[in-house]
Amino acid sequence: MASTETELSTELQLADLLRRVEVLEASEDRRIERKNKLTIIAWGGDLDRIWPTTILATTAAASGMEASVFFTFWGLFAIVKPDVRITGTNWMQRMMSVMNPGSAQRAKLSRYQFAGAGPAMFKKLGKDFQVDRPETLIGTAQELGVRLIPCQMTMDLLGVKREHLLDGLEEPIGAATAIAEMREAAISLFI
Repeated sequence: MASTETELSTELQLADLLRRVEVLEASEDRRIERKNKLTIIAWGGDLDRIWPTTILATTAAASGMEASVFFTFWGLFAIVKPDVRITGTNWMQRMMSVMNPGSAQRAKLSRYQFAGAGPAMFKKLGKDFQVDRPETLIGTAQELGVRLIPCQMTMDLLGVKREHLLDGLEEPIGAATAIAEMREAAISLFI
C-alpha cells in the first residue's frame, strides 16, 4: 500500500511539474523581445527638459543604440521651426502657441527664469562647458539616425501643421504607435 501511495504522490508531483513547465513555455511565447533601443516620450518643452532629451537620444545613437523621441504636448514645440510663432486656426489654439515660446531656441526654463536671465545663464554655462544647445543636438540626432516623431493628436489639438515643424522628421504618429515603440525598447523614458 505504501508503494502505491508513493507512486501516486510521485505521479502528482510530475503532473504538477509538467503543468508548471507548460505555463512557463506559454509565457515565453508571449514574451516581447527587447531591442537595443531607447525611446523617449518628450512631453515638456522647457529648456531643462529638451536638453536632457536631446543629449540622451544622441548619446544612445552614438553608442550604437536605436533611438526614437516622441514629441507630444508642450514637447512638440521643441521641433517647431524657429520662424513659426503662431499656430492654430481658432483663438484658443493661437493663444496656446503664443503662451508657448516655440522652437528649442526660444525655450524657457521650468524654474528660475530670473526675468529671462535664467535661460541665458543656462545656455552660457552650456557653451562654457562645451555642451551643444538643444537645437544643435536636434540636428545631430537627425544625422545619427534618431527617429524624431511628432504626435499627430497634439498637432491636431494645438493646430500645428506639418509645415510648421522642422524638416526631416518622421511622419506623425498616435499614442498607440508610441506605446508600441516603447514596448520593444530596452529603455523608455518620459521627459
